[in-house]
Order: sequence, then C-alpha cells, then structure tokens
Amino acid sequence: MPPAPAAAHAQAREHLLQLLEPIVAGAGYDLEDVTVTAAGRRSLVRVTVDADGGIDLDAVATVSRLVSDALDADAEDHSSPRALANAYVLEVSSPGVDRPLTEPRHWRRATGRLVQTEVGGRPLVGRIMGTDDAGVSLELDGGASRTVAWGELGRGKVQVEFNRGDDAADEDGGD
Repeated sequence: MPPAPAAAHAQAREHLLQLLEPIVAGAGYDLEDVTVTAAGRRSLVRVTVDADGGIDLDAVATVSRLVSDALDADAEDHSSPRALANAYVLEVSSPGVDRPLTEPRHWRRATGRLVQTEVGGRPLVGRIMGTDDAGVSLELDGGASRTVAWGELGRGKVQVEFNRGDDAADEDGGD
C-alpha cells in the first residue's frame, strides 16, 4: 500500500532538503525551506532561499536553474528514492517579511528592524541592534537595551513599520 499523500509529501520534502541544501549552499545561498504540495497531477515544489543582504532576481534565476537540474537528475537516478513521482511546478523565492526569526542568521539579517518575540513566556518588542555568538542585543522602548541569549529567545517576528520617523528618512537620504 503506498504512503498517504501527506506522508509522501513529507518524505519528498526531507529528500529534497538533503538533495538541495548542498547545491544551494554551493551557489552561496541558504536553503531556508522546501515545501511540496499536490497540484492536480503535478507537485508544486516551493524552494525558499536567502543570503546576507537578501537575494535579487538574478540569484533567484540562478538557484531556479540549479534546483531544476538537480530535480531532473534525481528523477533519472533509479538508485535513490525519487522525491517526486510526477511532473512538478517549481517556485523559487526569498522569505517574506512574515517569516519567523528562528535561526541566528535570521536575527542577524534583521539587524535594525523592530521585532516582537517572547522571552521567559513574556512578550518583548525591540529593535535589533546586533547579534553575536551569545545572542541578540535589542533596543527597547525608551532607549534601554537588553541582550537576550539564544537559549532564552523565542521565535521572532519582524514588525512592519510604515513610518520610522527621522532615522529612516536620514538613512534614505530623504528630508
């Protein structure tokens, strides 16, 4: 009896993570996630990649070609379990602003951004001032600062700011 569709997609995801991580890393990017969902007779494969400084459309195109080549080669390799049983549609993108901050690199890349997290079961909002091996330095409301160790830090969420005031205008060269 074949595995249930959800189990098959979970197995495909794990296989794809192992297959694609070294390929994406070799191109200089971080593989953030792979999802596989049914789309009729095809599978929809969503690959999320990122890098310090973000990624541009040229990077997305490069990663898309590399991933597509790897998926095609994987389909032809009869010595390993196939990740995808049928045709697939591939989407490669960067993570959106709503991606949770769960890894130290996520926090580092959000330096300067206002975030909400949980520390010791209590909500905490602050601006990321920096990160290091020990944890994250946050500027809290009123100008106080606090360093939170990685082990104490909950998942973070970047807060969208439509008007940061004079600081953002100065950084962009505005008035």
